[in-house]
Amino acid sequence: MAQAPVIVISGAATGLGRRIAERFEEGGFRAHVCDADPAAVQEFRASHPKAAASIVDVSDAGQVDAWFDEIAAKYGRVDVLVNNAGIAGPTAPVEKIEPVDWDRTIAVDLNGQFYCTRRAVPLLRAAGGGSIVNIASSAAFFGFPLRTPYAACKWALLGLTKTLAMELGPEGIRVNAICPGSIKGPRIDGVIERDAVARGMTVAQIRKLYERQVSLRQFVDAEDVANTAYFLASAQGRMISGQIIGVDGHTESLSNWLDD
Repeated sequence: MAQAPVIVISGAATGLGRRIAERFEEGGFRAHVCDADPAAVQEFRASHPKAAASIVDVSDAGQVDAWFDEIAAKYGRVDVLVNNAGIAGPTAPVEKIEPVDWDRTIAVDLNGQFYCTRRAVPLLRAAGGGSIVNIASSAAFFGFPLRTPYAACKWALLGLTKTLAMELGPEGIRVNAICPGSIKGPRIDGVIERDAVARGMTVAQIRKLYERQVSLRQFVDAEDVANTAYFLASAQGRMISGQIIGVDGHTESLSNWLDD
């Protein structure tokens, strides 16, 4: 009997990554996730007995190498890689951003995707091809005031996606990026709270400003992004590669509220 395909997802014990893992499990995949939070990994293991979960800080190349050594020994292949791990980074004017906070954001949001990709590619080859989905952001379509390191990372991911689609396409490995808008949940709630403090405004005011930047006037559900990732990795998405796909309700701007 043929083995079920394998999906590897970084930063997936909670939030968006978790929902992506669940969507692929529903589609018959074996999921192996990682997360830097030991408590979240423990809870994920308890609630997802058919999946595997490892404690990994993707900003550490050595930890990523150890994780993929484990994956190679366990499965011998990878069919889908979803580079989801990321942090929001600081919310502050550029002159007030500390170098340590810049470096940490780059380390997780950009270096981590590189570390995972370089180790996943040989396992994707072993599977005869597959799909890489990079989780970027609608911030990659615009500048993003007060979020300099985060925006820089997400723009860089678009270049990474386009380049890898060209490099790996002849081997049947497709590479795409999803750019979600603000996703309902604790992470965007924290971003809004920090933005409110930085601007001297209320949380309700900032939330309204964020929603006003979206044509559909609402935040995205994690389910919307998970379904898009699943489609890109499926046979229905077999000719989609090198694409940057917004799942954001059509973000119109990320700067039209600066003077409000």
